[in-house]
Amino acid sequence: MERWKGRVALVTGASVGIGAAVTRALVQHGMKVVGCARSVDKIEVNVLAVSICTREAYHSMRERNVDDGHIININSMSGHRVVPTTVMHFYSATKYAVTALTEGLRQELREEKSHIRATSISPGLVETGFAFKLLDNDPEKAAATYESIKCLKAEDIASSVLYVLSAPPHVQIGDIQLRPTEQIS
Repeated sequence: MERWKGRVALVTGASVGIGAAVTRALVQHGMKVVGCARSVDKIEVNVLAVSICTREAYHSMRERNVDDGHIININSMSGHRVVPTTVMHFYSATKYAVTALTEGLRQELREEKSHIRATSISPGLVETGFAFKLLDNDPEKAAATYESIKCLKAEDIASSVLYVLSAPPHVQIGDIQLRPTEQIS
């Protein structure tokens, strides 16, 4: 992580959950972090925000002649499988899009002969407020989601971000999939 000290990181969703944990971890490792948060609860931002932020991050790096940056998208295991739960189908579709966008970006960067890397981190069940947003009309069911197994913590995802950033510059980590040991899918 030494090579990242003093460098700038943009973290979206920095006010809560995974984004807040990632922000804290990067600051603790000497990075300058610009944190952004949204007040929109619409799932569509999973595709649009990722696309726009990725484009702008890449343009910013090019303008500053940064050829060794890293774009890390926090995805989901739902970007790799569809669970048989009706409320999750559209969410899964957006996360599959993030999987494709990240791989497409990696290929574009390679074609440009850029050394900027692109990674997708796909966690399973993380103890955040997501279940309460997803099941907003059934708070008991949302709470039971987090009580059924020992869930991942936001700090676990932040640790995977640090792992990705710690990889040598010639190593491209395309995707990390992590889930609680007890999670079924």
